[in-house]
Amino acid sequence: MTAAAVPDPPSSPHPSPQALPSSDGAAEPATPRAADLAAQAAAVRDRVLAEVAALPSLPGVYRYFDAAGGVLYVGKARNLKRRVSSYFQKDHGGTRIGHMISRIARLETTVVRTEAEALLLENNLIKTLNPRFNILFRDDKSYPYLKIAAHPFPRIAYYRGTVDRKHTYFGPYPGAWAVKETILLLQKAFRLRTCEDTVYANRSRPCLLYQIRRCSGPCVGLITPADYARDVADAGAFLRGDADGVIAQLQTQMMAHAEVLEFERAAEVRNRIAALSRVLHQQSMEENSLSARDRDVDILAVRVQGGRACVNLAMVRGGRHLGDRAHFPAHVEDAAALSESDLAALEAQADAQAAAGDAAAALAPVRAPVEQQVLEAFIAQHYLGVAPPPSLVVSHAVDTGLLAALTEQTGVKINAQSAPREQRRIWLEMADKGAQIALARLLSEEGSQRERTRALVEALDLAVEDQAALRIECFDISHTAGEATQASCVVYEAHAMKSADYRRYNIDGITGGDDYAAMRQVLQRRYGKIAEARAAAQADGSLAADATGAQVPKALRLPDLVLVDGGRGQVSMAREVFEQLGLDLSLIVGVEKGEGRKVGLEELVFADGREKVYLGHDSAALMLVAQIRDEAHRFAITGMRAKRASVRTGGSKLEDIPGVGPKKRARLLQRFGGLRGVAAAGVDDLCTVEGISRDLADTIYRALH
Repeated sequence: MTAAAVPDPPSSPHPSPQALPSSDGAAEPATPRAADLAAQAAAVRDRVLAEVAALPSLPGVYRYFDAAGGVLYVGKARNLKRRVSSYFQKDHGGTRIGHMISRIARLETTVVRTEAEALLLENNLIKTLNPRFNILFRDDKSYPYLKIAAHPFPRIAYYRGTVDRKHTYFGPYPGAWAVKETILLLQKAFRLRTCEDTVYANRSRPCLLYQIRRCSGPCVGLITPADYARDVADAGAFLRGDADGVIAQLQTQMMAHAEVLEFERAAEVRNRIAALSRVLHQQSMEENSLSARDRDVDILAVRVQGGRACVNLAMVRGGRHLGDRAHFPAHVEDAAALSESDLAALEAQADAQAAAGDAAAALAPVRAPVEQQVLEAFIAQHYLGVAPPPSLVVSHAVDTGLLAALTEQTGVKINAQSAPREQRRIWLEMADKGAQIALARLLSEEGSQRERTRALVEALDLAVEDQAALRIECFDISHTAGEATQASCVVYEAHAMKSADYRRYNIDGITGGDDYAAMRQVLQRRYGKIAEARAAAQADGSLAADATGAQVPKALRLPDLVLVDGGRGQVSMAREVFEQLGLDLSLIVGVEKGEGRKVGLEELVFADGREKVYLGHDSAALMLVAQIRDEAHRFAITGMRAKRASVRTGGSKLEDIPGVGPKKRARLLQRFGGLRGVAAAGVDDLCTVEGISRDLADTIYRALH
């Protein structure tokens, strides 16, 4: 794939600049400054249209950017010139696509060899750039695995993260509970160990798991390596779906023990068979009734309602239904509207080409329903990072080109079935019901959040035109007797907490326990640079003194409300900071705890001199304030605890360092007087300890720093 260089505009005609709508309407500029801005906008439109006219008629991916460099939209095209020019064929007015086109300041394109390459590149860019007008699924890499670690006596463990070829992994599983249930089953049926290697290496007698028959005791030699390896192999075969073969082998072992009168061992094997049989019965399916193609299947059901969508992903591995997980994409309404308008433009273009006699180019596309668009976006984005199973069961038919592209990328032939029968139909009905329930719950929660936002805007008489754009930032301070002081900043916007915008601040240079000084420092650090940038923008005329909301670039925008967890003291400190920075004092609101610090009795304290306000314990506005305050408190506490633990342990534990066993650990602690002393020692000092080589000393030093 190569980036397409856009040559100088050709002399041939190109779409008229009037086709690109103006963001400020058609009114004549009233001031010289407005005239300059209008001239700049016209120059930008001319440049974009010239770039569009110079695009090649090749497959590729295009990207639209706004004036601030933000990505608006990423799309793929079989013919870049035809697809991109379709956006500028007419005035889209105040529609979503018109709003997007009015903000386009530049475009970039990448030419590829095939449409399949374009599809994969498009979704890679969507996941990387998070464009405003594409259907986006959160890049969730938190799917857990069950790991069988490489070791003479392997352990089974719950695992998240990047897989390592040295170990054996099974999954991914839809959630942590599915992995833990499977581990419990393997403990009962195969008695594999789950203890850490450091614990395993230092056992002198069996642990409680051995006593309750959940482990075979390899740590103290109560099972031979050959027998344990056979149990590991049986567990792997069961996880891969060969339950019949495992049970048949266990039955053979049981009969062999019985023939030589080893009845206790025969009873143990019988109990394993019983445990496996119970699990197979709980799954409500007979293993021998499942074909090979039903061993590993993903079931995908999509529901769209109220401008939101849900894709419910259920997983079947080794013939066992492992559960499901609901995914909720962003920008569904924007992307659907864009697709609809895009289709209208392409159909108009196709009609014109048909009238001109170009029959091949006049084949108008058929717009996929929103459910199919959402499902295809999920499949493309999700399976870019997760290996798909060979079979997908889907609630709506998907583009065969998408499946071909994923097949080409993964090397595994992927099939999708949208009208399944028998067991697959049951799985799909279960997934669809799960999607319906999850979406209904989401809409209910969002409706409640919208009501809370509206109540807060009305209670505080906030000048907010679009309540969905209301942005609230809340600050809290956390420490333990002055140790490891941290401040948190959490953000509420678009009727939801925006965890991607959360920030933590390490507070230094103050007296331990001085919350007022800590609040001063975090507010200065958060808003100092914004205040300087706003002042500079106002001085050069690029930002009006009374500009608000959408008129302000994102980098210069202040929140609509600043909450601080505290009463008059904290609010007074925030007021001093805002006065120094020249910011609006009416933004500051303190959340003062009520009598007895009881929830629901909080009062709001204002920095601009207004009287305190008690909203009432059942107020929707107070519920929102308490929700945001509690989230800031939680975020601050977790950060403080992590920092405190890092300070107290030197950033790591000696137990976690490979090559440092109990004897070397004891020598290190004895030589340097504790972990703090070890952390303060250099590599040369560590080498003086018996048994510590220079390589190991370097490893210890890097781990503790």
